[in-house]
Amino acid sequence: MVRKHLHSDDGGAFFVMFSLIQSASVYGVDGKSISVEVDIASGLPQVNIVGLPDPAVRESVERVRAALKNSGFTFPMDRITVNLAPADLRKEGTSFDLAIAAGILTASGQINAAPFEQTLLIGELSLNGSVRPVAGVLAMIEQAKQCGIRRVLLPLGNVPEASWISDVELFALTHLKELDLFKKEQSGWEHIRVDRTNASDRLSDTWHSSHENYDEIGDYDDVIGQHQAKRAMLIAAAGKHNILLNGPPGTGKTMMIRRLPGILPILNEHEALEVTKIYSVAGKLAEGSQGLITHPPFRAPHHTISSGGLIGGGSIPKPGEVTLAHRGVLFLDELPEFPRQVLEVLRQPLEDRIVTISRSKAVFQFPANIMLAASFNPCPCGYYGHEYGEKRCTCSASNISRYRSKISGPLLDRIDLQLEVPRPISFDNVKAGSSLTSAQMRGKVLAARSFQQARTSGMGAAANGELSGAALRKTVNLNREAASLLENAFEALGISMRAYDRMLKLARTIADVEASEAVEAEHVAEAIQYRRLDNHMS
Repeated sequence: MVRKHLHSDDGGAFFVMFSLIQSASVYGVDGKSISVEVDIASGLPQVNIVGLPDPAVRESVERVRAALKNSGFTFPMDRITVNLAPADLRKEGTSFDLAIAAGILTASGQINAAPFEQTLLIGELSLNGSVRPVAGVLAMIEQAKQCGIRRVLLPLGNVPEASWISDVELFALTHLKELDLFKKEQSGWEHIRVDRTNASDRLSDTWHSSHENYDEIGDYDDVIGQHQAKRAMLIAAAGKHNILLNGPPGTGKTMMIRRLPGILPILNEHEALEVTKIYSVAGKLAEGSQGLITHPPFRAPHHTISSGGLIGGGSIPKPGEVTLAHRGVLFLDELPEFPRQVLEVLRQPLEDRIVTISRSKAVFQFPANIMLAASFNPCPCGYYGHEYGEKRCTCSASNISRYRSKISGPLLDRIDLQLEVPRPISFDNVKAGSSLTSAQMRGKVLAARSFQQARTSGMGAAANGELSGAALRKTVNLNREAASLLENAFEALGISMRAYDRMLKLARTIADVEASEAVEAEHVAEAIQYRRLDNHMS
């Protein structure tokens, strides 16, 4: 706090008091350090907040005024100016409430300012002085840590989430009146310190319990028959490949895709922190959540979703469904029911694994490393090409063409596995063959992933589906017969170079599932037959 003794033009004296408190906000999925500057000067009682605040920030004045009064403090009846720096960035949200209140208290001399140096303050205030949790704490603390801040004062409700950031001291408030601890010279930090001695044990328990929670997802053993489709799901999970299922109603398409997270590996610590940070920013962490998100996310938006809802949007863009599915699965059920312009925005994320949103003053990038899983019926009524008994297609050729045209060629080109899921001809076909359980499929996926990680170590790819260019050709190990078959397919089927590369990655994954060092002709042949919709959607 700085106090300046100045003289007015008429010879009178007055005090100008200044305080600086560190806070933070969220931009995209990253934290941004914000300095809360409070100046108190003699003059008509009023409060001005500058620095491009949104309505929620402007309204903090009334929340802070009531919270200070109801916590036993005095709200100064002077001219108060609050600046949120840097001033050229738009500020939104309620995370500045606690910092503004602390700034007013230190600037007015009601509490000692020294303890708050190099300390991050975040939290929302209620009118009675209670300190409420806010969204995006992980991102904000991570940014503060990078800026050298090692002490954080935050709401008690955010402590479980914040505890996953190491090398930072955490101090929790439940009520603003606890700032009474800082009225004297001693800081009072010890009274509100968060005990983090068991943090490593909690981390270990989180991953142990993650392995036990697979049963909540559903088992592939529940899917009767559809052995080829289940193998396709296994291959998709093993290599992080996009998959599209086509077939009449009731053949198990949705059921199989919803079980896909149950055969994916759990996230490692880096991935779990990344995903948890995204959900924290989006305000979608479960209330009272004690752990990181360790299972791959599964998002299934309704077909009425907008482009902004799918990839993110807003004046300060927020994560969309694509980013919420990062490191997991984005499921689009009944794909042609989505507006075409909505589906087309998936092109860049599926290729680059990021979402880029441009605004007049900034460009935001969101992570979008997803597996796309989609399903659709062959026509609006669902029975085109799959008539049986009294189930006959009633759609005209123009309706079918219009329906299928929602799925463009460039989008289809980015989907590695395209599979028809027909209705079994007889019940004997349903029961024929062995039925893999999710545990057995997950074991095969983990084995295939271990082969991939050993082969692609240092290349920045966790699975074959993430390989591209020189890294793909360096690791694929394609024998001569397989290479010849793939070249012939390229010429005969008229596929694009993108589809060619995706077939190559898919063949490599099939070889990994079969524990084969080299990609054989049979692996290429299976990869080719998974592209059967390329020439049947027009």
